[in-house]
Amino acid sequence: MSRSLAVLLAHALVGAGILAAGAVTASAQGFPSRVITIVSPAPAGGITDTIGRALAQRFSAKWGQQAVVENKPGANNQIAAEYVLNQPADGHTLFIAPDSTFVANPSLYPKLPYDPYKSFTPISGLVIINHGLIAHPSFPPNNVKEFIEFAKSKPGEINYGTYGIGSSGHLNMLLFESMTGTKLQPVHYKGAAPATNDVIAGHIPIMFVSAASGAPLYKDGKLKYFAVGGSKRLPQLPDIPTVAETVPGYEGISWFALVGPAGIPAETVAKINGEVRAMFADPEMQKNFVDRFMLQPMLMSPEELMAFIRKEEPKWRKVITEAKLKVE
Repeated sequence: MSRSLAVLLAHALVGAGILAAGAVTASAQGFPSRVITIVSPAPAGGITDTIGRALAQRFSAKWGQQAVVENKPGANNQIAAEYVLNQPADGHTLFIAPDSTFVANPSLYPKLPYDPYKSFTPISGLVIINHGLIAHPSFPPNNVKEFIEFAKSKPGEINYGTYGIGSSGHLNMLLFESMTGTKLQPVHYKGAAPATNDVIAGHIPIMFVSAASGAPLYKDGKLKYFAVGGSKRLPQLPDIPTVAETVPGYEGISWFALVGPAGIPAETVAKINGEVRAMFADPEMQKNFVDRFMLQPMLMSPEELMAFIRKEEPKWRKVITEAKLKVE
């Protein structure tokens, strides 16, 4: 190849690179250019759906493009996850992913339709849900210490409610058993509401549920409230201790992240991440959503979110493996 031809070829390749980079930047700057679909893996009406509608309202107001929530429940988030990963990677399809999508399902299911590390673009953390350990008023123990002692005196005899195999209410109790040397018996329901109703009715004695769900029932005298699962006491429930005050190192929470299909341009990811941060910095959002539901914002960069997922997954793999828990 002659020197002049090589120089021309090099210039052409550089020019092509500049044009390609410019096209990506222009595409990101033009985002959004159509309807944004926020996929929720839960039915309408729950906390997942509520988070999605808050995001949709914010995005629509700030970007001038309609944003909608599409509910795709089932198979412990797998239906929604598979749908999202098969959409164009341009930021117009987003997924409100519960923690179990990444840290529990890989150990629970022999085969998943997605790779928890490769199938999605991490965008931002959303919120942490603090859990509360609630019990029927007739249940003899009155606090975590007494509950542990009572459970050890009746190994395998005490039932507790969950909202499905592998749900946060199930895994948080398995972690509690692992850290306290107790053995309890799960009773699986098709949601937190029917399980909570059976605790109120006295059909099952105890369960973990979102802190905000248990609070009014406790204040009305319908339930005992042993502890909250987060690392700190909640300002809305200052008289309720944490489980960790009795069981050091215990943390019983659940969380949600915002992700999209793998390959979303970095500029688009940054734009969405920035708007999520701005939404949670809004005083009205803090008052009417975060404080009301006793949530904790989980604002992270995409890199921090992926590092967090990689840190959490081995913890829950150990819990699930020790419990010999599998879902066919």
